Amino acid sequence: MFKSEHLGLYECGQRLYDSEQLLYLGADMDKDRKILIVDDDQDILTAAKLLLKRHFDQVVTCNRPEHIPMLMAKTSFDAVLLDMNFSPGESSGEQGFAWLKRILEIDPDAVVVMITAHGSVDVAVEAMKHGATDFIAKPWQNEKVIATLSASVKLHQSRSETTRLKRSNQLLMETMATGRQNLLGSSKAMLQVQSLIRRAAPTEANVLILGENGTGKELVARELHRQSLRAENVFMSVDLGAISETLFESELFGHKKGAFTGAGKDRMGRLVAAQGGTLFLDEIGNIPHHLQAKLLTVLEQRKVTPLGGNQAIDIDVRVIAATNVSRQDLADEGKFRQDLLFRLNTVEIPLPPLRERVEDIAEIADYYAKLYADKYRKPEKPFSPQALAAAKSYGWPGNIRALRHAVERAVILSEGDMYEASDLQLFDQTPYLTDASMKTENPKSEADEFPEDLHLERNEKRVVELALKKHRYNISKTAKELGLTRASLYRRMEKYGF
Repeated sequence: MFKSEHLGLYECGQRLYDSEQLLYLGADMDKDRKILIVDDDQDILTAAKLLLKRHFDQVVTCNRPEHIPMLMAKTSFDAVLLDMNFSPGESSGEQGFAWLKRILEIDPDAVVVMITAHGSVDVAVEAMKHGATDFIAKPWQNEKVIATLSASVKLHQSRSETTRLKRSNQLLMETMATGRQNLLGSSKAMLQVQSLIRRAAPTEANVLILGENGTGKELVARELHRQSLRAENVFMSVDLGAISETLFESELFGHKKGAFTGAGKDRMGRLVAAQGGTLFLDEIGNIPHHLQAKLLTVLEQRKVTPLGGNQAIDIDVRVIAATNVSRQDLADEGKFRQDLLFRLNTVEIPLPPLRERVEDIAEIADYYAKLYADKYRKPEKPFSPQALAAAKSYGWPGNIRALRHAVERAVILSEGDMYEASDLQLFDQTPYLTDASMKTENPKSEADEFPEDLHLERNEKRVVELALKKHRYNISKTAKELGLTRASLYRRMEKYGF
């Protein structure tokens, strides 16, 4: 009795690594995989260890189940081989159920394979209903044991990776929540926006956000997600204006290896990647007409088929879309499919431009002033009345984005006790003078045929601003008018605070 008890303690508590295993680090071994075998029959433990140590990196045996918590505290096992009964004459399996429950309480991701006699297969099946992964009947076949445990190890890897990703995603969500920017402003227009968000967020309704560039459309989308029932799942943003027509389907729907030239491996589409969460489609108005039909089909069927694939994948995503295209242009069937519009705008949230909520400028400017003062380690200070007056009288063609850049410049350049109007560097909004506008009935001298200000950078800013206004801040049309790529236009807008 003493020898048997001593052996059990030795196997359970101290002999966690068998030096003989070094002889079996061959091609057939699942390296760094740990197996725990719990059975009151020492012959079973010995036979199982001799068999499994050739295939797994570490095999730990235990003939006393009360030592399971101690072993699991010391080692993370990839699979547990657990007997159903531990007392002479016991065949109900209740002991196995109890220890199965205890193991899963310690590690919810644990993979447990039950050991049972032929006559208690029904009991083992019942154990699987309680959380066991599989069962092995005595007397077992060696090939069956190895195959079952190998599959169990892979399952544990998958569960562990899923848990890791969930925890990583949760941490990311918490980080985003801690550092997230609130929707600023208490004007009547913004209170209406916040009311729409509060009412729409908890539903599954698709939302369409309308507004000029820089008004905070993505902030609204993130707030809708944060207040939704999907808040713990992924929020995925896709800038459709930055995706070329040729890559549109690949980006959204995914593709299979060899689907087209350059498709060297399978790629998951954004719609599938956002599974269970929210997909934010920014600049939806820039999708070419012929691709709008494909997006509509996917949204209606709630299925997506990757390019080059034959099997449709069910999707469960909430779609939030945004565009800087005007409501009038969206209503034009020649520019935007009305059936797609109806699918997207179950709830429509219009965002007012900054010039239409002047009363919010002081609050927004103060928020960014504190933010950048902390970033650049500058002292916090207020805006002078003249600076606020200048900010409120400015047209802000780039809306909040432009105000943010102006405040950042002020924080960097200001040397006084307050931020002054000159620190904001708000240039004259007068449009660049064209040849036609310079012609008058009265003849002018050669010097009068040119604008007084020939400063290249200031004139470039005016031209960009004029083109943006002409095309109602449609990036694609403005870039085409200026002969720029979208990326080049974005760089200039960033440079000049639009």
